[in-house]
Amino acid sequence: MTIRIVTDSTCDLPKEILQEHGITVVPLYIHADSQVYQDGVDLTRNEFYKRLPGYKTSPTTAAPGPELFRQAYEHLAAEGATEILSIHISIKLSATVDSAHMAARETTVVPVTVFDSRQLSLGTGFQILTAIQAVKDGRSMTEILSLLENQIPRTYVFAALDTLEFMRRSGRMNFALSSLGTLMQIKPILTMYDGEPGAERVRTRRSAMNRLVELYKTYGPYQHVSLVHSHALERAKILKQEVESLLPVGEIMIEEINPVLGTHVGPGVVGFVVVSKTHSSGW
Repeated sequence: MTIRIVTDSTCDLPKEILQEHGITVVPLYIHADSQVYQDGVDLTRNEFYKRLPGYKTSPTTAAPGPELFRQAYEHLAAEGATEILSIHISIKLSATVDSAHMAARETTVVPVTVFDSRQLSLGTGFQILTAIQAVKDGRSMTEILSLLENQIPRTYVFAALDTLEFMRRSGRMNFALSSLGTLMQIKPILTMYDGEPGAERVRTRRSAMNRLVELYKTYGPYQHVSLVHSHALERAKILKQEVESLLPVGEIMIEEINPVLGTHVGPGVVGFVVVSKTHSSGW
């Protein structure tokens, strides 16, 4: 039995990890000023965030079509895969899972299981790491899915936006705007838990950082911790220092948020993606 893993470009795992473990990444699309880019292929994250404020019209994003997924699945089958696990960004945020499901139904050369991570960024990434280890341990697909389902209610994402402007322009994350109202000068906290996005009002950058630290202290101890940011590495490092004594042993990833999500949240975002060691009562 050879289980291979497919994901999409929003998972935010470092390329070195993805390549080391043979993870196939299907890119989402970014449309900006009449150009179409494949996320993580045609445009670096650094280039994207530098260009983002200057685009004449707000960039838009799109899920890959089923054909790209079908090609990926068939390629892995040709390499010897006997089963494929396809893990993707929450259906609440993207149609990527729908495309993967359609491709799975059309793929006849290998069984494909599509899994909605009910997360974004490294919330999805940490599920991929769990699946990688489970495959190494010789777990069956049923056992791997059980591990992922167990991890979902222990996974939290909370991040502070520097501005609501890009969310307003994109129109793709109205769940936050509807809950935050029209106070465009606030520094909102966006959250993601078990497939449900949410938002909190915070009025200043300092208050936002304090709230992130407070949330971090709420759900520990942790199995996994990472920091994420959008063109705000120094602020992410400062945030890490504020919780240094509470971090688990081992290397802590600090990753830049992919351009697909960055299109909607803009530059200046900092936050945490964490997996608690034990179940909690939810968000």
